[in-house]
Amino acid sequence: MIYKERISDSELIRKLNASGAVLIRGAKACGKTESAKQIAKSVLNVDRDENVPPLIDTAPKRLLLGDTPRLIDEWQAQPKLWDYIRHEIDNRQKNAQFILTGSANPEESAKMHSGAGRFTIVEMRTLSWQELGFSSGEISLAKLFRGEKIEIDDKPTELEFIIGKLIIGGFPTLIDKTIDQATDLNRAYVELLTEVDMSRVSDIRRDPVKVRSLLRSLARNTATLVDITALESDIRKKDNVGITRPTVYDYLDALNRLMILEDQPAWNTHIRSSHALRKSPKRHFTDVSLAVAALGADENSLINDLNFTGFLFESLVTHDLRVYAQANDAKVYHYRDSSGLEVDSIVQKYNGDWCAFEIKLGTAQIDEAAVILSKFVSNLDTRKIKPPKSLNIITGTGISYTRPDGINVVSLASLGK
Repeated sequence: MIYKERISDSELIRKLNASGAVLIRGAKACGKTESAKQIAKSVLNVDRDENVPPLIDTAPKRLLLGDTPRLIDEWQAQPKLWDYIRHEIDNRQKNAQFILTGSANPEESAKMHSGAGRFTIVEMRTLSWQELGFSSGEISLAKLFRGEKIEIDDKPTELEFIIGKLIIGGFPTLIDKTIDQATDLNRAYVELLTEVDMSRVSDIRRDPVKVRSLLRSLARNTATLVDITALESDIRKKDNVGITRPTVYDYLDALNRLMILEDQPAWNTHIRSSHALRKSPKRHFTDVSLAVAALGADENSLINDLNFTGFLFESLVTHDLRVYAQANDAKVYHYRDSSGLEVDSIVQKYNGDWCAFEIKLGTAQIDEAAVILSKFVSNLDTRKIKPPKSLNIITGTGISYTRPDGINVVSLASLGK
């Protein structure tokens, strides 16, 4: 299969050349290994090579011998490798020696020294619309950070196309798959997660029935602020499955270690009013297709429940914004205060520059979204925070333009890095 270039490829090369090793983190099957293989000169498959277990305690340095950069694939299967690699980097005193890939984070109890000064990190996600070729990328996040006016004649995207892509998702192995084929594969991914991965991640048996119910509850509440108590109540009510809060905490921890979930943190800012900022994160699956698969949803059910499909679309856009933000030295947050005022996504650079985004599946709510953005900006304490570089409404089915009030309306099919 021909390799599809990733937006993170340039970051991978840059960080590898700046450090002794780079760690690529991401969910299983998101494309970490294939990206690493494009620049690796030798490979060690830690989870498959039968020589690894006997050598890890007797002659670990032999595992690190090979042309550099050497790819250490699924390194977390043998957490001791971390410290061996760290010492080897110290001994060699050279950059670009190792690339580590892993689809699970080791337990906190694993005794590992910090890799500060030796390791850099690249977060990898599933494919964005620009990488898949569904977006022209003509309206770049970089352009929105420059505050440029949008003048583009793009074509509206059909609702049915968007729903199909929500179901298929962005895993590289699903490129060119039909909706039916992708549905089968994504549901199998969720089943293996439920039956195998959740117990294997820390060698603790976890009840597949409860895992499945938690995944369904998370899917029902995707792109929302939902706490542990609400999840527990939802599972009992909707699935009639008894589950305790400590169990929910444990299962969420395992899902985070497997990088199946990616929380969207709250934006810490300064506001004029006496309203309190909400600190809870929004919850998202690493790929929106897993939420669809967990619920067993299909095209008809999503067409018939456009309110829920709107939340799935918000999760998809948040995923893509994360990919594009990473390429722009930025991170993605959300805003909500105690008055109920909410902004779907805030993208902020490390230097403090930021843009705000409301996300709407269709065009009927554009005026409402514009009011929300204007009210939000008027509530900020401009003595303590920079003004936004741009205010934006991302839509699924519309076209792109700049409104008379200066707020951009951006089609996801035109958004890029």
